[in-house]
Amino acid sequence: MQPLTGIVITLNEQANIADCVRSLSRICDEVIVVDSLSSDDTVAIAEAEGARVIAQAYLGDGPQKAHGVPFAKHDWILALDADERLDDDAVALIDALALDDPQTAYSFRRKNYVARHWIRAAGFYPDSVVRLYNRTTAGYLPKKAHSSVEAPKIEATTAHLRHFTYKDMSHWIRRIDALSSRDAWAMKERGVRPSRLRPTLHAVNAMLRKLIFKGGLCQGMDGMTVAMTTAFHAYMKYAKLNELYELERDA
Repeated sequence: MQPLTGIVITLNEQANIADCVRSLSRICDEVIVVDSLSSDDTVAIAEAEGARVIAQAYLGDGPQKAHGVPFAKHDWILALDADERLDDDAVALIDALALDDPQTAYSFRRKNYVARHWIRAAGFYPDSVVRLYNRTTAGYLPKKAHSSVEAPKIEATTAHLRHFTYKDMSHWIRRIDALSSRDAWAMKERGVRPSRLRPTLHAVNAMLRKLIFKGGLCQGMDGMTVAMTTAFHAYMKYAKLNELYELERDA
């Protein structure tokens, strides 16, 4: 067991949180859950699994992920999303680390799943993400959507996280709806102005990036699915940004 604090943020994650806390507990001697005022059994389940729960209304992705860090008893932080799990190779690698260089953060290769299907097409793998860092030198950027860890040095490992992204295709579409709403809110918060052109331009750009530059055109149905859903997400977040301004103007 390493001197590590595991941190995960949640909002109505009762289906995921038990397995996430158990996964972190394989290598961390402390787990903190920062909960965005869930209305389901997330908090009770997390506490039953031995996690310390801190209630905090949602601040945005980066600020929420940073909120639990001052409460940690260790400087080394292992951050997971509620739908992520450590693969055995990640547990073995972290257990073998000396953790003697606070300047270095560590990235992991993420396997993204739809149900039991591991999607590797169009940039969905290796999808490297930094999850292990020292709070004295590194931390999540204060971005309200799609934040990431900034560190002086990043060591890319070949160890894996399993990311149970979507339960099925319908869940994928529902997640795009929820995430595009969050992204639109975050853009408005940082002052991005509405535009009639941006939804289409960003959707076309996303489609070309996934099909051509990420190779989705040659990767069968998975490649096309990733390209289509990425373009749809891009279109909807800018369309919803426009809608937020319209609602504000009409209020």
